[in-house]
Amino acid sequence: MTHVVIIGCGVVGAATAYELSQVEGLSITVIERYQPAQVATGAALGVLMGAVSQKVKGNNLRMRLTGIDRYNTWVPELEALTGQPIWFNRQGILRLCFEDEPLERWHYLVDIRRSQGWQLEMLDRAQIAATYPQLNLERITAAIYSPHDRQVDPTALTQALVAAAAQKGVMFQFDTAVVGVEPCDRVDESTLRACQQVQTTAGTLAIDWLVIAAGLGSTPLTASLQQTVDIRPVLGQAMHVRLPKALKSELQPVITGEDVHIVPISGGDYWVGATVEFPLDSSTPLPNAAALDTVMQQAIAFCPRLADATIVRAWSGLRPRPEGRPAPIVEHLPGYSNVLLATGHYRNGVLLAPATAEKIRQLVISL
Repeated sequence: MTHVVIIGCGVVGAATAYELSQVEGLSITVIERYQPAQVATGAALGVLMGAVSQKVKGNNLRMRLTGIDRYNTWVPELEALTGQPIWFNRQGILRLCFEDEPLERWHYLVDIRRSQGWQLEMLDRAQIAATYPQLNLERITAAIYSPHDRQVDPTALTQALVAAAAQKGVMFQFDTAVVGVEPCDRVDESTLRACQQVQTTAGTLAIDWLVIAAGLGSTPLTASLQQTVDIRPVLGQAMHVRLPKALKSELQPVITGEDVHIVPISGGDYWVGATVEFPLDSSTPLPNAAALDTVMQQAIAFCPRLADATIVRAWSGLRPRPEGRPAPIVEHLPGYSNVLLATGHYRNGVLLAPATAEKIRQLVISL
């Protein structure tokens, strides 16, 4: 057996475990300091912006579109395997355009996506008013409807990935911390090092492959291997609100504008968010009620009925943002033959998790 240890059980670690569980000959253990989906994943909204992303080519776009494709099959597959329901909104995403925003780039994107096999629809104000009467069009000039994009509940998804992977033999060690990673000595300066063991609060594990999917925890782990990957915290806040009845009886896509999302859950319940709060210095940013209120006021400005909503709860989490390089980081740790990074996904961990898992699988089975 080839022994694979995954550190971290947010959506990326859980997706990687599930993907690898389908490879014969692997013994997989996932180590998580907390319970699954308790850190960045637990504060995500699960908005899957693939086709409506303004990226027109490149690896990040490929990963985004792979995520949309995979979730269309993963969600029903996971529900059948585990019996656990997963909220999955298949009604698309409506992206609002505001005053002074050039529309030419959106018309260009519609054409590009058509050539790539994806559909986008440009809506003028009259079409928006007819289809989405809950919106205030005072500043809205147009909208792009993306019927292929999705939204998924990140926590339910992660828990189902864990349950399905466990059915396939993956071992999970929750409430377990990593206390050390032991590399072997190099033969010479030209030789890549390899990790042999991971020491945890639950014991020691021998490894053939180590996958670091620990988000912000990836920085101290890589530092202990003398190859520091600098990942910084960015705070995100959101809230769960409740209206007496739904904004609309049918066709309820995620509505997004000026980087604020209104996410239908069920009935009159919605998620509204999220903030993007950078630390002022090297410290960890703390939840800021004023920033969250600003997001809520932005949402009310283009959807006035939200002013009548009751706040059920607010929550926050730290997103792992790579410093000085694009997100995410999915590659070998420099200098090591058997340490793989699956981290630094910033604001798109849920969307990019399937493609990340696919890439890790390719790297593990390539040798």
